[in-house]
Amino acid sequence: MTDTPRTGGRFTGVARWSRRLLLGGVLIGVLVVGGTALRVWQVARIDDYTHADAIVVLGAAQYDGTPSSVFQARLNQAFKLYRMGIAPIVVTVGGKQVGDNYTEAAAGKNYLKDNGIPDDRVLAVETGSDTLQSIEAVSKALLARGKSSVVLVSDPWHSLRTRTMARDAGLKAWTAPTRSGPAVYTRESQAHGIFRETFALLWYQLTHFPADFKYTADQ
Repeated sequence: MTDTPRTGGRFTGVARWSRRLLLGGVLIGVLVVGGTALRVWQVARIDDYTHADAIVVLGAAQYDGTPSSVFQARLNQAFKLYRMGIAPIVVTVGGKQVGDNYTEAAAGKNYLKDNGIPDDRVLAVETGSDTLQSIEAVSKALLARGKSSVVLVSDPWHSLRTRTMARDAGLKAWTAPTRSGPAVYTRESQAHGIFRETFALLWYQLTHFPADFKYTADQ
């Protein structure tokens, strides 16, 4: 009688290695996501008041020219930095949605003017429907004017991604985020911000495409 080859052991070995590879992949994924979340949290805590060529305020929702509460918090921080002499100009940025009468940039500029910043000290870059488009538009506008250093103002959790994009766009960039507003009011909003920005940053680093999500606090 001819012996039949025994293949059960071989299949068991393959299955064991497949499980190990799967477990290793999951572990690496957890470490990458966890490490990115930690960096988002760390950079969110940085307030860098180094002098720059410009203060850049990232846009957010506006309602017929009135900045939303999230946007107001960012603009108030930019106003504070301007009054401190951190930079000679403030840049507001952001386009508009279909049906809007104002761009985010124009609404932001009007808000800052109403609070006492001279018209010629606010540059409105009325372009951008997401963070990447906005940053690239700001970079183009500033570099054309011979300005290359910026302090970025947004929500704390947004800081690392905006800084990464700004540096990729050729700017010397650091951050001084707002410490007020709906994005930082509660533990829930903070956790949501870190979660959102962790995956948005990973997506950008992998693809160099934007991944902006609506701020649930911006109501």
